[in-house]
Amino acid sequence: MADTIDAGDGFVAVPHGVTGPPDVGDVIIFEAKELHGGGLTTHRVVRETDRGYITKGDANPFTDQDGKEPPVKDAQIVAEALQINGNVVVIPYLGTAIMALSDTVTTVQQTIATTLGTRSLLGTNGLAYLFFSATALFYAHGWWTGDKRRTTRSRKRETNLDARYVAAGFALLLVAGATAAMVVPAGTHEYGVVSAEFESEQPTVIPVGQSNDVEYPLVNSGVLPVVSYVEPASDGVEVAESRRVLPAGGQAAATVTLHAAEQTGYYRRYVVEHRYLALLPVGVIDALYEMHPWAPIVAIDVLLGVPFYLLGVALLGTGRIRDRSRDGPSLLGRLGRRFR
Repeated sequence: MADTIDAGDGFVAVPHGVTGPPDVGDVIIFEAKELHGGGLTTHRVVRETDRGYITKGDANPFTDQDGKEPPVKDAQIVAEALQINGNVVVIPYLGTAIMALSDTVTTVQQTIATTLGTRSLLGTNGLAYLFFSATALFYAHGWWTGDKRRTTRSRKRETNLDARYVAAGFALLLVAGATAAMVVPAGTHEYGVVSAEFESEQPTVIPVGQSNDVEYPLVNSGVLPVVSYVEPASDGVEVAESRRVLPAGGQAAATVTLHAAEQTGYYRRYVVEHRYLALLPVGVIDALYEMHPWAPIVAIDVLLGVPFYLLGVALLGTGRIRDRSRDGPSLLGRLGRRFR
């Protein structure tokens, strides 16, 4: 996408569920089938056809579909780059910084998981658990050390850091971890269906005009129950009992019915999964999901973030954070006293 987005730069990606179908000129992030061996690709929509979207990198002389990449279906689109007045909002070097931070976090997770002999601390769920545990230890340390330096007084020096920003930062990190735990395991799944003139033992090779059932596996590797919805994302697909409630460490399967076309050939069928932490009653999540697939995520994030922020404000106060000399009580000590 050079020179619009240079290597190492970042941009604001708006989820496809929020933006809706793209227009010609929009920059989309989609799951490519052939480009770069498959995987996420960021290119611009240059034309729309009955078979899908025609895309092209800004620095490329030819479209992706001039090669082996098939037209992009709506189900393949993950997000859309934010544009203002037709220009993509680019954040220089953000991509490089995020990759470095991601590598560091992954290394920390792997080290801790190897030391403790558990895989539950890996992935996005593990990141949320690690953050919550670290914050709990932070508060606990303040609790136990709060009285040790209480009697020593010295001159205070006020900093420019508002305690409410610190509380908001902790809350945002928790919300980010919870959102990732819901969004990352979900997404779109493709079935390549061959409409054939013969019978086959392969479940996706189906006689012309007929149908076949396959199982879509659902796995919850976290320590919290989740609510999962599997819905059709293209023609030629049906899903029975789309909603499943998975306990911690639980597994299940949704039955997906694939229909072969009336003409022989290769056809792509899609289903999409939406997943939510079961922190609200299932009936409430159902109602929010009917409104919009992102509505339960927003509600759960608010449920987690607001109380966590208020707790932080209660412990840290609402003024500027003050530094003390080495003989005065530490920030941890003051947190402990406030908590008491």
